Amino acid sequence: MGNRPEELARAVRSALDQEHVDVEVVLVGNGVSGDWWPGDDEVFDDKRVQLIRLPTNVGIPAGRNRGVEASSGDVILFLDDDGWYRSPRLGVHVRDRFSAEPDLGIISFRVRDPEGGRGERRHVPRLRAGDPERSSEVTTFLGGACAVRRAAFDAGGGLPEDFFYAHEETDLAWQVLDAGYRIVYDASAVMYHPAVLPTRHAMFYRYNARNRVWLARRNLPWPLALTYVAVWLGMTVLRERKPSALKPWFKGFFEGWRKPAGRRRPISWRTAWRMTRTGRPPII
Repeated sequence: MGNRPEELARAVRSALDQEHVDVEVVLVGNGVSGDWWPGDDEVFDDKRVQLIRLPTNVGIPAGRNRGVEASSGDVILFLDDDGWYRSPRLGVHVRDRFSAEPDLGIISFRVRDPEGGRGERRHVPRLRAGDPERSSEVTTFLGGACAVRRAAFDAGGGLPEDFFYAHEETDLAWQVLDAGYRIVYDASAVMYHPAVLPTRHAMFYRYNARNRVWLARRNLPWPLALTYVAVWLGMTVLRERKPSALKPWFKGFFEGWRKPAGRRRPISWRTAWRMTRTGRPPII
């Protein structure tokens, strides 16, 4: 969004510094002026960096979709402006995994705290998240810390742009799984990011609730969809309890039922069973 030029330069440099792989960087300014330039750092002058200027903030999924459309690589990595890769060998690791595993659709990276903290539980995309150093098969991924096979991205239909923020990765993940691909959490693939809470965003509770409803309406057979929504309704009431959180959450919840959710593509019961065997049935 053009407000962190120093962090952005670090992020871009960490991508360009990857060794023994071909790298292109598509830098999307989401809600910037037509003459916007990302900063004074010379890294932005690199010929491998392409700028896309979006005059209005279209949200995370639409911004990432515009970046994918402008790219040409077989593997897509999404990186937020305040994240970076410390190892210059990450690209080789990702390339080799996708080359060796043709059914691998998405790799979710381990997010490490640059201050040395243990990291946040939500950054491990599975129910048993206590050990972030353990790799495993998963059913979703982290949108800003991942690598996606382009064919899998296309098969999943891209990120749902109406979501704007929250759960767009899970929407894509479920469709990628339904297309026959696997998703893994790879603890040896590391992205660094400062520890911040998602609740810092004013719209967090509203969009979190609305998009969970949309996620279920778009992707799940109706018995699973209704169960999924009911489970999250109960969990949220038990967890939050504060009116300052529950009021916008319920506003988003009812908005999710009232407004169109987009094209419905329910996953198969076979895919739902695969997700259950992986450790996360699509009801939680």
